[in-house]
Amino acid sequence: MDGALSAVTHPVVPRIGGVARAAEESDDGALRLLALLAEGAPVADVAAAAGTADEQVRELALRVASAREVHRRREAGLSALLETARALASESDTGQVLDAIVRRARALLGTDLTYLTLHDPEHGDTYMRATDGSVSAAFQSVRLELGAGLGGLVASTRKPYWTADYWHDERFRHTSDIDGAVSEEGIIAICGTPLLVENDFVGVLFAANRSPRPFTREEVGLLGNLATLAAVTLVQTRALADAESALAALSEAHETVRQYADGIERAAAAHDRFASLVLGGGSVDDLTHAVVELLGGWAALVDEDGAVRSATPGAVVPEVFPELGSGRVVESGDVYGLAVATADERLATLFVGGAGELGDADRRTVERAGVVTALVLLFERQAADARQSARNRVVSELVGARGPAEDRVQLARSAGTDVESPYCLLVLRGDVGASTRALALSATAATGEGALVGAHDGDVVALVPGTDPDALARTVASRVGRRGEVTVSGVGPLTGVDAVPGAHEEAVRTVAALVALGHRGRGAAATHLGFAGLIVGADPDVAAYVARELGPLLDYDERRGTDLVGTLGAWFEAGRSPRHAATGLHVHVNTVAQRLERIGALLGSDWQEPERSLELQLALRMRRLLATP
Repeated sequence: MDGALSAVTHPVVPRIGGVARAAEESDDGALRLLALLAEGAPVADVAAAAGTADEQVRELALRVASAREVHRRREAGLSALLETARALASESDTGQVLDAIVRRARALLGTDLTYLTLHDPEHGDTYMRATDGSVSAAFQSVRLELGAGLGGLVASTRKPYWTADYWHDERFRHTSDIDGAVSEEGIIAICGTPLLVENDFVGVLFAANRSPRPFTREEVGLLGNLATLAAVTLVQTRALADAESALAALSEAHETVRQYADGIERAAAAHDRFASLVLGGGSVDDLTHAVVELLGGWAALVDEDGAVRSATPGAVVPEVFPELGSGRVVESGDVYGLAVATADERLATLFVGGAGELGDADRRTVERAGVVTALVLLFERQAADARQSARNRVVSELVGARGPAEDRVQLARSAGTDVESPYCLLVLRGDVGASTRALALSATAATGEGALVGAHDGDVVALVPGTDPDALARTVASRVGRRGEVTVSGVGPLTGVDAVPGAHEEAVRTVAALVALGHRGRGAAATHLGFAGLIVGADPDVAAYVARELGPLLDYDERRGTDLVGTLGAWFEAGRSPRHAATGLHVHVNTVAQRLERIGALLGSDWQEPERSLELQLALRMRRLLATP
């Protein structure tokens, strides 16, 4: 734990002596900044050395240093959380668990004190149970009514609250008892987050300072993650204590005790197996296979969208299953199911089957696997969110054309995208209220390697290698649409970063046109919207539209010296009457009929359908306007 904490406050960075000495001896400010970035210098050092560098270089260097520092803090926080999970898992006494929780919370957040209150259902309030850094006896024995004080507000709403100035915050009700205890402790800034398991309220975890230091959202999130871990661990510890009490009560029944002891031994083996997987960086696939190693049969993990995340050989995921409760195994036939969830969100469902009837110990093994799987899924989500946040920033830089083109090219390359090769720009728009984060993650999976996907202005923007924007838009809409309706527009092919802003504007107009035209949930490029595509395009190419609609006829006329295009126009102008068209063309009606037959062979069988016919007439009109001086 000490190593994890030092990584939060004092990151250890390898020194590159030769680069540093070369930078110090050079008059090139950019070189000095690059050397500092290569050495992982803190933002303050980079800012101090950036004074003589070019403004754009200085800005880019500070942005890179800041991003690296945020990344370091997140990695250190995840390591500290994992170490905390391992430490809490080794505690078996409820009091020791509570003391460990507040001690670890204070060390992780670096606050003056931390404390934890537990819910008392009988009295309808919460009471102080554990503190770290407290000096006031009155504070250590205070009770909080639901709705009174910041802690009472957290307990009654079951939502986190924080304040930089407790004494002037009117969001919660101040009482003399609570205010007196807070005053004696000297607290000014407080952050509280609820301990929840499913819908069961356990208590509140607090971090506080004796100076008006505001809490950042990262600190609130870290305290919330620790509270979730603490709540689950506390419930597990209580369950283990209950199990141990039951074992003592049944000590006279030798056979029962033997079976129970065997179950405890298996549970301990399961705990060790799962702990070693988590500490070794194991995935959810490793966890499902570990369940089978411990219980036999098969196991499968299914996410909330119904997609199988992991499955062992022979797994048969049931299509229908009873409603799953809060962290308990549910049996249906020879299949057992468990909701893998955090305090307020279900992440997945774990199914186990083919292992015969599961006893209490085996069910606890499944439940423990569910807790560990939830922790791994949360870590995966945090890592994915950090990566996606970086991609969002790159996309915004490219769309906004911020900085020199060379810098933007390098930025795109650092994100794994080559903008010097042909690519298409896609804009994805989900339903109203849909999660942009989820849409970006789905689009990343759908576009594959080499693509850059990020959220921008409420939409998701993707730069995808390729030359056919219409095909890419339709493919991505189909793949992402399996999890929710999404409309996709495509522009391209493009090369270079300077094309991104204009292409993005055209793609936004195109996706809006698709929705307005009733094509929600589909994908298309502006060039494949027919005449509507000319309206939404940033630079309408009327000649290309005419060539696309009348191309087969124009090519035939040029090769054969005929005038099928003129015949088609005369036929439309004559109200689709071959006889009247023949009169206008001064030819026999049979000649018109033969030409119309040839036109149908060249344009396809649908050329007289209303939609296609309208496009042909518009193309003929555009062709005449292009030819008019």
